[in-house]
Amino acid sequence: MDFARARKPHTVRFKDDGLIPNHPRWPLIIYRNAVAFDESLDAAAVIEDLFEANGWGDSWRDGIYSYVHYHSRIHEALGIASGKGRVRFGGNKGRIFTLKAGDIAVLPAGTGHQCLSADDKFLVVGAYPPTGTYDECTSAEHRRGALKAIPKVSAPRKDPVYGTGGPLLKLWKKSK
Repeated sequence: MDFARARKPHTVRFKDDGLIPNHPRWPLIIYRNAVAFDESLDAAAVIEDLFEANGWGDSWRDGIYSYVHYHSRIHEALGIASGKGRVRFGGNKGRIFTLKAGDIAVLPAGTGHQCLSADDKFLVVGAYPPTGTYDECTSAEHRRGALKAIPKVSAPRKDPVYGTGGPLLKLWKKSK
């Protein structure tokens, strides 16, 4: 049974803000209401299965940290299984989005993210492509290494929601 709904990607590019590098070429992608849930199913399991079917693994279930952080050596997919939360992407000078059940955010390496507030039901499923190494960068000390690492993280082979035909592959093309 296919739970993914065809959705136009909403993309946002963020500049380096001096602390959070963000990605130099690739945008944050948000698919609004991309996953339909049947009330009888475990929504988090549906998102985990969707990510796994598209080669994104090492999944976890939790919220999003309340402090700004980013990953310099891996991309990340965040699927909202329930509730809603206000999340700022791009660092302190970034943009705030309200994410709710069914939304999926795909963050290229370097993209700052932080949960500003959430309701009691806010549950996020996170996952990663098969290439890359998890790290958590939060301070100026991480920056120098991160600036070198971020451009080296290869584009994933599949969109975490739509697979090989997904918009991510066009939006995150290799460039110079």
